[in-house]
Amino acid sequence: MRQRDRASESKELRPQEELGLSDREEREITERLRPSAIVIHETIRIEGESELRRPVSALAWSGLAAGLSMGFSLVGRGLLLANLPDQPWRHIIASFGYTIGFVIVVMGRQQLFTENTLTAILPLLSRRNRRAFMKVLRLWTVVLLSNLLGTLLFACIVGYIEVFPPEVRKAFAQIGLEAMAGGFWTLLVQGFAGWLIALMVWLLPAAESSQLWVIIIITAVIGLGKLPHIIAGSVEVLYVAITGTTDWTAYFRFAIPTLLGNILGGVSLVAAVNHAQVAPQRT
Repeated sequence: MRQRDRASESKELRPQEELGLSDREEREITERLRPSAIVIHETIRIEGESELRRPVSALAWSGLAAGLSMGFSLVGRGLLLANLPDQPWRHIIASFGYTIGFVIVVMGRQQLFTENTLTAILPLLSRRNRRAFMKVLRLWTVVLLSNLLGTLLFACIVGYIEVFPPEVRKAFAQIGLEAMAGGFWTLLVQGFAGWLIALMVWLLPAAESSQLWVIIIITAVIGLGKLPHIIAGSVEVLYVAITGTTDWTAYFRFAIPTLLGNILGGVSLVAAVNHAQVAPQRT
C-alpha cells in the first residue's frame, strides 16, 4: 500500500511524460518520497486492528513480558547514576539508560499500554461503534493489568533479592522518590508524556531503518525531563514501596494521575489530531 501511494504521489508531482524520466529514475524518486500521513495512519490502524483481534491470553503474556522488560529502564538508569561522578551532566547521560526498557519492548513487539493509546484508538476513531469500543476496552484492561503485574514482579525481584550492590540500590531508591514527587495535578499534566510515546509510534512507520534512534531519542527526552510514565514509573515507585522507603499508598498517588495523563496525552493530542488530518481522505 505504501509503495502504491508513493508511486501515485510521484506521478502527480512529477509526471514522467512531462519530465522525460526513465522508469529507473521514476522508481528512485518513488523510493525517496516520505510516506504520506494517510499511509502512516493506515499502517498503524491495520496494526491496531490486528492487536484488537488477538486472544486475551496472547495479549496478557505479551503485556507481562513488556512489564518485566520495562524494569530494565530502572536498571539502566540506576547503573549509570551509580557509576557516574556527581556532576551536573550526570542526569543527562543517565537518561539514556531510561531508554533500554522501551527499546526492548518496542523492538521486541511486546504489548505496552501507552503504545495502545494510539494503535488501538485509530480503529475506534475509524468505526466509532460500541463493538469497537468494547474491543479497545478489553485490550486496554488486559494490557494495563499485565504490564503492571510485570512491573510488580520485577520490583519484587530487585527489591527483595540483593541482585545489585548497595550503591546501585541507593540509585534505584533515588529514582523512585523522584518519580512520585509532585501533587495530583502536577503528575497529571506531566503525564501528557503519553503524547510523546504515541508520537513515537506514529513516527516509526516512516523511520524504517532509523526506528532504533527514534525510540532512543524520544524516550531519552522523557527520562531527561523526568516525565512520568505509568509502566516505567510503576517499577520505580513499586521498588521504593517494596523496600520500605515509602508506603504503598504513595504508589496510588503516583499511578492515578499519571495513568490519566498518559491516556489523555496519547489519545487527544496524537490519535485524535493525527486521525483528523486524514479523515477527509478516508471518506
